[in-house]
Amino acid sequence: MMRLAGRARRFGDDVNTDYIITSARKRETIDERILKQWLLETLDPAFAASVRDGDIIVAGRNFGCGSAMEVAVTVILAAGIRAVLASSFSRTFFRNAVNNGLLPVQCDTARFEEGDRLEVRLDGSALWVENRTRAIALGATPITGAALAILREGGLVPYVRAHGALAPADASTPP
Repeated sequence: MMRLAGRARRFGDDVNTDYIITSARKRETIDERILKQWLLETLDPAFAASVRDGDIIVAGRNFGCGSAMEVAVTVILAAGIRAVLASSFSRTFFRNAVNNGLLPVQCDTARFEEGDRLEVRLDGSALWVENRTRAIALGATPITGAALAILREGGLVPYVRAHGALAPADASTPP
């Protein structure tokens, strides 16, 4: 079982990868340890300086839309954020998140507010979210198949190191 707890950091719909880390900041480096100081600055210039290890991003629809740049995920992780909750994710952001060990949790985020105390549990393929501040508990879209196996190892590279390769896809499991 994976269990994460932290403070909600609230954003709206259509948070694209250039909002997560702007192209202007990537001109000289794509080192996430440096770029994390500008995380989400387009939406909230003070955000990066206020992030605490364990914070959880909470957003609306279509989180991570835009370009497929992996650095958007690695910068979030470098800031100490281990999960993003959203009503929906862009497909490429979701896969980049899984491949880098960032937990993408698809659930109803409408009643979550900035600063709420959250707990996320991944038990088997089942995902549960508890908003302790508002006494709300809800299920999230399960993570299954290869995505679940990769997340359990902490990302694609640790998975391949541990297993040598990805297992053949099961015909009943979506890619």
